[in-house]
Amino acid sequence: MRVTAVKTRIVEAGSIDITELLAESLKEVPERSVIAITSKVVSLCEGNALPVSEYNKDELIEKEADLFIPRSDSKYSVYLTIKNNMLVPTAGIDESNTNGYYVLWPKDPQESANRCWEFVRKHFGIKHVGIIITDSTSNPMRLGVTGRSIASCGFSPVTFKIGHTDLFGRPLRQTRINVADALAASAVLVMGESDEQTPVALIEDLPFAEFSDHVPTAEQLKAWSVEMEDDLYAHLLTRMEWKKKKD
Repeated sequence: MRVTAVKTRIVEAGSIDITELLAESLKEVPERSVIAITSKVVSLCEGNALPVSEYNKDELIEKEADLFIPRSDSKYSVYLTIKNNMLVPTAGIDESNTNGYYVLWPKDPQESANRCWEFVRKHFGIKHVGIIITDSTSNPMRLGVTGRSIASCGFSPVTFKIGHTDLFGRPLRQTRINVADALAASAVLVMGESDEQTPVALIEDLPFAEFSDHVPTAEQLKAWSVEMEDDLYAHLLTRMEWKKKKD
């Protein structure tokens, strides 16, 4: 696998469409490669950003989160939230590298990924390609952030190894590989977290990726996500005193 960070222009809110940014920043996209794009730059391109001077961040977090635990309950004064069935701090809202804006997640990350996938296939004349919309997040009981996929298109986000055998012929009963998050982590590591100006990465040489020629179906998207009550850590997550989002 080879991951290459891609330099782009400085993107400000509403300054360029995400497809135009991909077209001018990527010289070529080989077949069976994956393009990772930060959720922040997608949101900036889509104009899903609000002036810091005009909005209260706490109110925004509580509005954007599906569920939240107030910052007053946190040792570090940080909101813990559930958004789009993912556990994240602050509902994904960020203000670094935004030039005075609160940048929210894309309004529909999956639709953004699908649109980028359709554009890249047509623009570069290729059949098999993947798109990942990434974000950086912290992980329980670990210091530091890693990349995560909040949406993907063009390949199977999970590879099922159930029914395969290990080195000694023992059948695998539970093994599933989260390809989308693993690729997102690799891409975000290369793209950086500060002033690198590389919000796009090209990932090549992926013999393990299962590419497709259509956007993911509702059934495929549902298969990737796990409801809180069915999660391995359900006994922890369901005992927390979550508050409902504010409309």
